[in-house]
This record gives sequence, C-alpha cells and structure tokens, in this order.
Amino acid sequence: MNRTTLSLIAGTVALAAITGFASLSEPDASGTDTAEAAAVLPVERSGLLCPAPSASDLAETTYTSFTPVTKGAGSDGSAQLQAAPRESTDTAATEDDEKTSEDGKTTDTPDAEGSDTDKADTDKADTDKADTDKADDDKKTAAKPVLAPKAPGTPVTGETSGADGPALVGTAEGGFAPGWTVQQTTQVTAGNGRGLLGVTCTAPDTEFWFPGVSTAADRTDYVHLTNPDDSAAVADIELYGKDGAVATTVGEGLTIPAHSTEPILLSTLTGEKQDDLTVHVNVRSGRVGAAVQALDDKLGGDWLAASTDPAGTLVVPGIPKDATAVRLVVFAPGDTDADLKVQLAAPTGLITPAGQETLHVKGGMTTAVDLGDVTRGEAGSLVLTPTGGSAPVVAAVRVVRGKGDKQESAFIPATAQVGARASVAGNGAKDTTLSLTAPTGTAKVKVTASAGTGGGTAASQTYTIKQGTTQDVRLPVPAGLKGTYALTVENLTAGTPVYASRTLTATDGGIPGFTVQTLPDDRGTVAVPEADEDLRVLQK
Repeated sequence: MNRTTLSLIAGTVALAAITGFASLSEPDASGTDTAEAAAVLPVERSGLLCPAPSASDLAETTYTSFTPVTKGAGSDGSAQLQAAPRESTDTAATEDDEKTSEDGKTTDTPDAEGSDTDKADTDKADTDKADTDKADDDKKTAAKPVLAPKAPGTPVTGETSGADGPALVGTAEGGFAPGWTVQQTTQVTAGNGRGLLGVTCTAPDTEFWFPGVSTAADRTDYVHLTNPDDSAAVADIELYGKDGAVATTVGEGLTIPAHSTEPILLSTLTGEKQDDLTVHVNVRSGRVGAAVQALDDKLGGDWLAASTDPAGTLVVPGIPKDATAVRLVVFAPGDTDADLKVQLAAPTGLITPAGQETLHVKGGMTTAVDLGDVTRGEAGSLVLTPTGGSAPVVAAVRVVRGKGDKQESAFIPATAQVGARASVAGNGAKDTTLSLTAPTGTAKVKVTASAGTGGGTAASQTYTIKQGTTQDVRLPVPAGLKGTYALTVENLTAGTPVYASRTLTATDGGIPGFTVQTLPDDRGTVAVPEADEDLRVLQK
C-alpha cells in the first residue's frame, strides 16, 4: 500500500469522525440514490438581535420573549437576552488625558526626593486600577441577562425606560431554540417620533433591503447595525432613489466592533433630500442584525424591518382597515425593469385599486406611489405580481392612521410566507389584530394563543381563509389571561401560501399609536439527511 493510499484513508477516517460518520457512499450502479429521506428535526441553537430602542428620555420599552412548544425538541436548554457591551470610542477624552499628563510634566517641579514623580506614579496606578474595576463592573453588568425565559410555551417580559436602553444580543439553545421570537415595543409620549414603535428582533445576516426610508427635512432615519460576534464586522450602506444610486460620503467600509451596535443617521451619508429611498446593507465580513428607526416630526415614528429577499411576486399583509393613507415604495435591484400588477386582497377577494392597476419600476431605481385610503374600512393586503416577464423587487408600505395633528405612522415590509409555523409575542387582550391572507388558494390556518406572562390557559382556533382574501380573525384569547401572550400561526394546507401580520394599538392623547409586525416562517426545524458509515468509496 503506497503513501498516497494511506493518506487518503487517514483523511477519510478523520472526515467521518468530524461529521458523525456521515455517509461517503456513491450512487449504486443503477443510478438510484440509496440515501433515505432527510429527517426534519428542531434546530438546537438560535440567535436574535434587538436594536437600541430609543434616544428619548420619555421612552418606555417592553421586551417579550417566547418559544413555542416544538415536537421532538429537547427538554433542556436555555434562552437569554443580554445588553451588548459597548467598546469605548471616546478618543477625544483619551487625547485630552494625554495632553494634561504632558502639560503636568512640563510645569511640575519635583523636589529633591522625587516625591512628585512618586505621587504621579501612584495616581496613575490608582487610575489604572479604577479603570480595571470599572471594566470588570461593566462586564458583570453585561453578563446579567435582561430576560431569561423559564420554559417553552410561556412568554416572559422585561422592561427598560429612558434613552439608555441598550441593544440586546440573544441566544437560545436546546428546547428554547426552535421558533424563538422576541418582541421589542416602545411607547414615546412626546417629541420627534412619538407614538408606538415595535420591532421583532432579528437573526444576524449579511444582506438587508429597506425600501421606504427618507432623508427629507421632516424625517430622522437611523440604520441600526448590531454585531453579535467576537470579531468586527464591515458593512456597506448603499442608497437608491428615484434616479438611481445616491452618492454617499461615508457609506462604504463601516466597521461595527465586536459585541456592539452602531446607529447611523442616514442624512449624514448624503446631502440629497429625498422622500423615498431604498437602503441596501451589504456585509463584507462578519454578520449583523439590521433595522431602520424612522422618526417623523409630525407623523410619529416606527421601526422599518427589512423586506423579504428580492422576488418577482411579493405580499404586504395586514394593512389596517382604518388607514387614512398608504404609500407603496418599490425598488428593483440590478438593471432589469419590473412591471407589476397591484392588487388588494380584501375580505371578498382580489380587487385592483382605481388608477393604480400597474406599476413600472426602473432597474436600480426606487418608485413610490400613493394609494390613499385603499382599504376603505376593510382588512387588506397588497399583492404585487409581474405583468409579463418577472424581475425581482423589494417593497414596503408606509401606513398613516388618524387625521390632522393626531396622525401616527407605521411600516409594513413585504414578507415571506408563514410556512409551517410563525409566532409573535407581546399581544394584549384588547389591543391586538391578526391579519391572514391566502393570495393563491384557500387555506386552513391554526392560531394558538399562549398562556399569559402572568398566568392563563392557552387556547386555539382554526380558520378558513378563502383564496384571494384577507381576514382580520377573532383571536382565541387565553382563559384567565394575565399580562400579555404570544400568538402562533400554523398553515395546515400544504402547498398553499399564507401570509400574516399582527397590529398593536395604543391610543395616547387622542393619537392612534400603532405598530405592525409580519410573521414569516420561524425556521424552527431543519432537514437533516440520514447518514451512515460507508467506506466502499475507498475500493475505487
């Protein structure tokens, strides 16, 4: 046996050990794959990132964590949310300290024994010790979880107030990982961006699209980038407007230090003032969580979550029935134009908004159109489909409720379908609306309301959503509910897509505060191929 053969065997045995004796077999002579069908198993680890909630001293923020009970998941494990430690970037303070130290050396005159020098050394040692103690205290503070759920199936809440709420990094393992979701809801009673702001904490990724941002004078929009990892991430922020790419000054090569968050004010990236822009976050190295906080001087504010990946057909579910203004923003990545049919899935079926039957979107450009009060007092979802050849697009809508000086706004991005299951937390007994739409076929959907954060009994109900319709369903509120609860949506009709969103409302001073979160598939399970040891390949 020659050296090459020995090396091959050694390498193969090592590979098998690493992969748990994964099958190395080749197809049999007939060309039939002998591998068994992949098993669908619960995921064993999940990560979520929540942006810093607000810069307002009047902000009151609630976090709600929930993991649905998943068949086959282990009984052990844990989940927790921790404040992201912030690395010091105050170089100005450091430079001032160094300058002071240098000035001290030139003006002080030590005595014969050098007592001033000794004192300086002692002071420096004391300062170093204080800095070390402070760093240790910061680590201890960061190590204490903001939230630590006790069991799947029951939500748990945490609160913070004021402008010092940190970004959060979350990890769930074992039985807490499949379908884990965290809702961040903030109420700001006055000032820029006042109203109800909500966001579902997101998994880290490498690319995000945000149609609907603005650099107009009455808007203050931030892109929040949070890095959960031990090494720095590098990202580019690109802006696209009605005429294509917008020149930016510092949008390339932005560094997000390890375990930290960076809020980037969009108006500092460009001097152009545009009402409707699309932000593209592209991560060169590492991964981040991303969300846009859009604050308006008159129309309140909310979080804009990322649109689903570019696609030819998109659904924007759950536009509130009392919306007074709806603005659709669409962007076509690349050079290919997109021609779209615009339809509203109402309770009675698909209808076409008068005067807005189609929409032409030029490649690489952002297009916006006002749809007015398109829902006209009924539940509705926008369905965008290609009129001819399909070209990928991303989309979102800005929704306004109320009139005059008592208006509030929120955003709904195009989203992925519910898939097998999706959950959303932070629901109240009287402030929650769940919208379900089935654009292409009739579907049966099971909705489960969990026990409350303070007590109650879970309840479920099944609904039939007819083809091409949107329904605001009557929720199965848990018996004996105390606190808030989570909703889990399951699509029982294989092959028929269902889309969903949840609206929270909170009226304050006559202003109809609201926020909308979509419910894409929770990716709580993963297909794992059957693997067996098979070294027949070495016989070749």
